[in-house]
Amino acid sequence: MDFLRPTTWAEALAAKADRPDAVPIQGGTDVMVEINFGVRRPAALLDLTRIAELATWTNQDGRLRIGAAVPYSVIIDRLGGELPGLAQAARTVGSPQIRNRGSVGGNMGAASPAGDSHPPLLAAGALVEAESRDGGVRMIPADAFYTGVKRHALRPDELIRAVHLAPATGPQYFSKVGTRNAMVIAVCSFAIALHPGERRVGTGLGSAAPTPRRALEAEEFLAKELDWAAPLTPALLDRFGELCAAAASPIDDVRSSAAYRRHAVAVMARRTLAWAWRDHLGRRAA
Repeated sequence: MDFLRPTTWAEALAAKADRPDAVPIQGGTDVMVEINFGVRRPAALLDLTRIAELATWTNQDGRLRIGAAVPYSVIIDRLGGELPGLAQAARTVGSPQIRNRGSVGGNMGAASPAGDSHPPLLAAGALVEAESRDGGVRMIPADAFYTGVKRHALRPDELIRAVHLAPATGPQYFSKVGTRNAMVIAVCSFAIALHPGERRVGTGLGSAAPTPRRALEAEEFLAKELDWAAPLTPALLDRFGELCAAAASPIDDVRSSAAYRRHAVAVMARRTLAWAWRDHLGRRAA
């Protein structure tokens, strides 16, 4: 196995262009586990840890640009006010050591259906900034990024440089079901983001289909039925949960049955909407 260690972004893009079979590694919280257990044996590793710019974030024209190597711990401590849904998800990731190493960029690159950052990124309408030496920069919407189980829309010579998100304009919540309370892969997960200015609700499902996905029919239902100044009705909550569960396409595996995952998605959808709506009405009354 070859080990490539560029010191600049330009060198990283050149290395990836010359060796499209090289697997990028930053925190190593996914890649090294697969290598250690013999699940994966890449021809080359592309170490990005020396590229300082990937661990920075900026606010550009009212949108946050989060470098691919910004760790979960920084999102929790420094960006939780602006990205509450993503910060909530980050708090559920592994142990403190994993949160200090793992990053949203790495989670996107792994593209696991169970990745914790995917649902809030979908709900918030994130964009993935991808770049290659010869093709330049592409902005890929999060809901077009996932193409299959652990597969994504990146070209062989592309690397993830950053993730772009607008700061939250309304309440955001993330919910996760696992076999224990800490250091656990999601049985299923759900995120919601209210966008009051657009009178719109964003959703994200995790570990409930071959790819992370939005519940589009549920979002359309809320866009038509919500009265943004009134309390939610039980019937509306129930229907929203049903539509979110219908958007799932889960499997039976060692962690859960498909039937349980559908049930859990419906419960989480109702609960997160209720929590977010409580905050929304509270802000209106303040």
